[in-house]
Amino acid sequence: MKRSALHLLIVLSVAFGLTMCGTAQTAREKEVVAGEVSRSVNDFDFTFKATYAYPTGFKSIYLSPYYDVKVSPDTIRAYLPYYGRAYVAPVNPSEGGIKFTSTDFDYQVNPGKKKGNWRVDIRTKDTGREIFLYFDIWENGTARLQVTDTNRQPISFQGDLL
Repeated sequence: MKRSALHLLIVLSVAFGLTMCGTAQTAREKEVVAGEVSRSVNDFDFTFKATYAYPTGFKSIYLSPYYDVKVSPDTIRAYLPYYGRAYVAPVNPSEGGIKFTSTDFDYQVNPGKKKGNWRVDIRTKDTGREIFLYFDIWENGTARLQVTDTNRQPISFQGDLL
């Protein structure tokens, strides 16, 4: 009995040690990632890949890898799902979700509440109704997006910057 418990402890210790060795980032790698994120945010050129959706009043939903928001200096393209209550339904069923391309928008970058993160606010003007995108971006490349649309409940997304 003692022998099997000792073997189990050794196996778990080795497995834990191996997983921890491969996940640590060096300080230099963290600086490089932070520099790339800072440059992307300040140049208005990044892609947000959504991994989780957080609908208002519902559980979080894991998303397939196809949902994103591409921000460039002259265009914003969004392709995201929508879960929640819509106050005005689209006439065309293929217009569901949060799908738009905007070339007329306001873009504002502010420092976040803590050192090393940013708050990016985008307001579209040419999508038929105003859509607000609020990004909270951290220097490690993770981000949170809240989408506010006058015709729907707000929804949030968690993801990464590419």
